[in-house]
Amino acid sequence: MLSRLSEWFWNERLWFPEGHGWANLEDRDGVIYSKTSDLWVTLPIALIFLIIRQVFERTVAVRLAAALGVKEKVRVTVAHNSVLESYFRTTSKNPKQGEVESLGKKTGFSERQIHRWFRRRRNQERPNQMKKFKEASWRFTFYLLAFIAGLAALIDKPWFYTMEEMWAGFPMLPLLPSQYWYYMIELGFYMSLLFSVASDVKRKDFKEQIVHHVATILLISFSWCVNYIRAGTLIMLVHDASDYLLESAKMFNYAGWRKACNYIFIVFAVVFMITRLYILPFWIIRCTWVYPLTIYPPFFGFYFFNGLLFVLQCLHIFWAILILRMAIKFLPGNNIVEDERSDREETESEEDETPMKNGPVQNGHSPLNNNHHRKNE
Repeated sequence: MLSRLSEWFWNERLWFPEGHGWANLEDRDGVIYSKTSDLWVTLPIALIFLIIRQVFERTVAVRLAAALGVKEKVRVTVAHNSVLESYFRTTSKNPKQGEVESLGKKTGFSERQIHRWFRRRRNQERPNQMKKFKEASWRFTFYLLAFIAGLAALIDKPWFYTMEEMWAGFPMLPLLPSQYWYYMIELGFYMSLLFSVASDVKRKDFKEQIVHHVATILLISFSWCVNYIRAGTLIMLVHDASDYLLESAKMFNYAGWRKACNYIFIVFAVVFMITRLYILPFWIIRCTWVYPLTIYPPFFGFYFFNGLLFVLQCLHIFWAILILRMAIKFLPGNNIVEDERSDREETESEEDETPMKNGPVQNGHSPLNNNHHRKNE
C-alpha cells in the first residue's frame, strides 16, 4: 500500500513537464542538482536555530534591551480568589454584565472590583515587553543577515535582472553552493518558527501566521525537489527585504523610541508594498505562472507551486490592509504606532474610567468608547 502510494506521489507526470523526470536531476559530469534527500538536513538546522535562539535571547537580546532602555511595566498581582479564578480559567476571561452580577453575589465583590480583578488577571496572562523585544530582536537579526546573504548570492546572477532567465535550461539547473545553503538555512529557520509557535507571543493573526509558515515550508521544499531553485531564491529574497524592517520597528516600539519606530515603520510599509504587492505578483509570479506556459504545457506541479504562491499573496493582501490601517492612523500625527495584531495591555486608568452602568466592558473601554484598534507585528 505504502509502495503504491509512494509510486503515485512521485510520478514524474505530476511534478515535471512532459518529456522530463527525475533522471534529469541525476548528477553527471561534475554537475550537481538538488535532491529530495537533502531536505533532511533542515531538521537538525531547525533544532540548532532553536538552541541559538535561546542563547541569543538570554545574552545578546538582554544586553540590547538594556542599551535601548526597554522597561517593564509594573503589573499588579491579583489576590487569589477561587471562584473568580475558576471562572477565568474554565468559562471566560471577559465576563458579561449578567455574569459579573452573579459573580458579585458569590464573592461579595462589587461590580467594579470584579472588573478590576479580571482586568488585572488578563494582564498577568499577556507577554511582557521583554519577551516581545527578545522575539523581535531574534527575528530582526536573522532576517537582516538572510537578506544580505541572499542579495550577495543573487546580485551577479542573470535571473536577478531578467526574470525569464530563471527557466533557462529547466529542469537541468545546476545547484550552486550558495543556493544550497540559502535554501537549507531559510527552510530550517521557518521550521524552527513552526516548532516554537506554541511558546511565542500569540497575536490576532495567529492562524494566518500558521498558514504562512506551512505554505512557506511547502513552497521552499517543493521548489527544491523539482529544481525551481532560481524562482525559490528570488521569492525568499523578496520576503526578507521587508521583514527585518518590521522587526526593528517593533524593537524600537518596545523600547519606547516612538519617532524611530514610526519612521522605520513607514519605510517598512513602502518596501512591503513594493516587494509583496508589486515585484512578487507582477514580476516573479508572472514568470512562474504566465511565462512557463510559453515553453511547456501545464502540469500538476505547475499548479501546485503557483497555488502556494497564491496563498502567500492572499496573506500579503491581508497584512497590507493592516499596514494601511496603521499608516492612516499615523498620518494625522499619532505619536504611537501600535500593532493591529497585538493584545494591548489594559491600564489602571482605564478601569477607573469604565462606567459600570453601560454594561460589559470591551478591551478596557465601554461600548460607547470602544474604538481603539490594535496593530500588526
